[in-house]
Amino acid sequence: MSGKKSKQSGEDRLIDFFRAIASHPGALGLIDDAALLTPPAGIDLVLKTDAIVGGVHFFPDDSPDLVAKKALRVNLSDLAAKGADPAGFLLALALPSEIGEDWLAGFTRGLGADAKAYGCPLLGGDTDRTPGPVNISIAAIGYVPHGKMVKRSGARPGDAIVVTGTIGDAALGLLMKREPKRLCFAGLEPQARAHLTDRYLLPRPRLSFANALRTHASAAIDVSDGLAGDLAKLAAASGVSARIETRHVPLSPAARQVLDADPKAMQTILAGGDDYEILATVSDSRLDGLGRAAAVLGIELSVIGRTGKGEGVEIIGPDGAALVLDTLSFSHF
Repeated sequence: MSGKKSKQSGEDRLIDFFRAIASHPGALGLIDDAALLTPPAGIDLVLKTDAIVGGVHFFPDDSPDLVAKKALRVNLSDLAAKGADPAGFLLALALPSEIGEDWLAGFTRGLGADAKAYGCPLLGGDTDRTPGPVNISIAAIGYVPHGKMVKRSGARPGDAIVVTGTIGDAALGLLMKREPKRLCFAGLEPQARAHLTDRYLLPRPRLSFANALRTHASAAIDVSDGLAGDLAKLAAASGVSARIETRHVPLSPAARQVLDADPKAMQTILAGGDDYEILATVSDSRLDGLGRAAAVLGIELSVIGRTGKGEGVEIIGPDGAALVLDTLSFSHF
């Protein structure tokens, strides 16, 4: 050995930004090649990974702390829909050369705040350079009591179809960002505009609802690609049909104002995606219990339809006639 202090590599300096977030003992201080996680007895692990890509899921001028929070929260939303509590996450981060320390500081600040707030520490991951846009891939790990994960495939004919929160805000916020001069946005007050923008930038994963879903729901999915399309996925997995009425779909005042200005906005509301609310089915014997649990948590829960025998999704418009959408959901391909 030369006796000289070894210099840190660029990757080591980058990893230093993340060490404070890796608070779980199993992360081993991010000095090893892998993390170690030992689930308690009687517990199943729930695994989920989602990536967000610059120019696809966020804009170059979006604040890096909000980008980080979105990257984690879209994964936590899936854990919530499975009735799982978070245990930790892995991060794979590919950065173009123009990304500097200021962006990284903001990114790790946002990621660390959410890791602490949601009890989901960083366990490990990987960093790379890329000639393309920023690519952030998170693999989230959750816990459920053995055999209690809420699957897509558990719905039965006659179940109520319920959804948390409001639908369409995030998709309208994205549309407003892309096409701010659309007439349907012209009359919106600053507060309404801020609400739609905020819902697009910052999902609210319903982790507090996970236990209630485990206890009462027969099936569940998070609404990421669009209410209509995600309902179709759940119905197909369960081998049931589904019928919902748009008059029962919960809308925020801002979304209602946009829809009043342009009834065609219903396409965006039902199929635009990025809501990250929970869509679930529940038997009549469990519906009151789920509703009471939601009320205690301060979560709005709306019954929007019913499952039935057969297959397919039927959407009934405000006039009582079947509503045909151009597409049921967002798709990357």
